[in-house]
Amino acid sequence: FSELPVEPPNVQPLSPAYVVRLPDGSDVAVAVNERQFEDDLRQTFPECAEPAVTFYRKLLEFNDPDRASACTATSTYFTNCSLRFRRFIDVQLQTLTQCTSDRLSLAGAARALTLPHRGMWTIQGGAQALANALAESLKKSGGTLRLNAPVLRFAYSSDGQPMGVDLLSGERVPATQAIISNLTIWDTYGKLIGLARTPSSVSKQLKQLRGWGAYLLFLSMDQAAAQRLKSNRIVVLTDWLEGQNYLPDQTQLVFAIAPDACRAPEGKFAVTVSTLTDAKEWFAFHEDESTHEQKDQATLELVWARLHTAMPELGDEVEVIETATPQTFYETTRRKFGMVGGLCASRVSVVSENNFRTIFPNVFLVGDTVSSSPGLAGISESAKALADVICQEL
Repeated sequence: FSELPVEPPNVQPLSPAYVVRLPDGSDVAVAVNERQFEDDLRQTFPECAEPAVTFYRKLLEFNDPDRASACTATSTYFTNCSLRFRRFIDVQLQTLTQCTSDRLSLAGAARALTLPHRGMWTIQGGAQALANALAESLKKSGGTLRLNAPVLRFAYSSDGQPMGVDLLSGERVPATQAIISNLTIWDTYGKLIGLARTPSSVSKQLKQLRGWGAYLLFLSMDQAAAQRLKSNRIVVLTDWLEGQNYLPDQTQLVFAIAPDACRAPEGKFAVTVSTLTDAKEWFAFHEDESTHEQKDQATLELVWARLHTAMPELGDEVEVIETATPQTFYETTRRKFGMVGGLCASRVSVVSENNFRTIFPNVFLVGDTVSSSPGLAGISESAKALADVICQEL
């Protein structure tokens, strides 16, 4: 924000960044203090204390994404580590990058797992406050912000290069330097670039991309109950899954208390519980609302039971306000199957090693389907990297 003509949003340090709750009730606080974190690892994973500490030290020392080991799967570095520790890593990687240790490279794991140890922040007012500040900066810098102006497709010059965008209203907006799409990678090609202009090799890769859907509980919680928790953000692993592959839709959830008291009545906190779900399953009956409601109710009961089993300290001091399913997200975002969970960072590079590039030199991508992680921090880092590239090349 030092380069922008607006004041940054108010932020507060997160300490710890989050706590990982394990199936046996153990809690590991992920924070800046490395010595305390290593002590917690030794206490929580006595069966592989030193290998666990060595693994994290390797991540913290990793600073060369170009070396050969950078592309090796993270799971190959679990020498002498127990299944318990591996699941501790998997639940974090799935939350932060949408990948497990079998699929994510060591470079990707190092980037994601060391971020909390460098310090994380919460924005007062959430992502909306950040968006408002950036919008104000855009206008003060001479830009124009168009709301309620849906883009229909790209406009092309006689040589087949994108030259702007055609709006649903019929207006054409020219692009003088570049076009940046914040649609998903598949909607950028399918809706804006157009299937006819998308090479078959790219179309084939896009068809293979699948992101998770999200099933959310919006809760109200007594402030007294919050005092019993070790963090406002808890990443919960509910099953070790011994002898099985990691199944994120069945074994994890994220419990997050909104930092702003104004989001809930006096004496209460607003809470979001996030779980992953197969988005496509929610559209097998998209014309039958009663069936959708039945699935919603069944999923609510299942997640509610898992939540209280994993976090018994909540007691009866939380209540459900509403839920959100992949259909909910489709209706509000029009994203394919309501997939709002991002994509595994190891699979989103379609036309080049830089995820934000497309088949056209002046068309770029930004957003959770091409960032290093689906979170605000990952998307912001990707956007900044893209801005640097545009400044250098255009």
